[in-house]
Amino acid sequence: MNYDFSKEFIKNQLKILGVPQNCPVVVHTSLRAVGNVEGKAEGFLQALIDYVTTDGGLLLIPTHTWHRSDSPEKLTLDILSNDVCIGTLPKIASTYKGVHRSTHPIYSLAVFGEESTANEFISYDANVDIILGIRPEDVHDENVVSAPDFSGCMGQIAKENGYVLLIGVGQEKNTFLHIAEEYAGVKNRLAEQPYPATVRLSNGETLKKPLKLIDTHGLGDVSEKFPKFELPFYMNGCIKYGLIGNAKTQLCDAKKMLETVSRIVKRNGYKELLSDDKPISTKLYL
Repeated sequence: MNYDFSKEFIKNQLKILGVPQNCPVVVHTSLRAVGNVEGKAEGFLQALIDYVTTDGGLLLIPTHTWHRSDSPEKLTLDILSNDVCIGTLPKIASTYKGVHRSTHPIYSLAVFGEESTANEFISYDANVDIILGIRPEDVHDENVVSAPDFSGCMGQIAKENGYVLLIGVGQEKNTFLHIAEEYAGVKNRLAEQPYPATVRLSNGETLKKPLKLIDTHGLGDVSEKFPKFELPFYMNGCIKYGLIGNAKTQLCDAKKMLETVSRIVKRNGYKELLSDDKPISTKLYL
């Protein structure tokens, strides 16, 4: 045996952690942190697929292509290409057997699961025109999110009571938090003008899909500050900790994260929270 963890062992760890098998689960992963799995990266991906999709669930692997948005002349997304910018597992997932890939020009997802369910899910990205799908008229200024209206796949994760699984990475890799900020009405996050993105479909057809990208107007990459939300999430029951392989893992309830971020932003009077490294005050989330 030339591996440390069998696929069955990984699936058992997912079960112990309580990862659901009947809803969308988006996975951000550091394979190096996980360790040597039977079948290497492909074996690990197959273990995730086998486990998460058992009872009608959908496994979602981000296949982002924002590295191609530096020039309008470039094709932003090619559905049949594995040219992604966020690691080995997404690169493999983008063209893996049975994959259904969404057409979001920047934040596409590789989706695995029952065919009709997966096809319905990826359809939510078809008409996205703001980076992760929230339009101003969709924003709820409420303390608790009950039934959010989203137009993109990432928001649909919350609408379908899904989860974010961070395996060997922290909240800084949690793309869903951009959705949470959009939903909560955080200011200074979107470009004023749409980017002229272009998508090539699996049939070779090329579509123009302009959308407004993230623009924090001088703040830099705000996702680097997302770990500030981890303690508030934990204290509000959003996170369960565990291990997958050797990797420290966070199982995060998407809807509860939306509720917590919305509460924090509202209590803070919609002022900027991510311009420094100071912890979020407990009065904002307890």
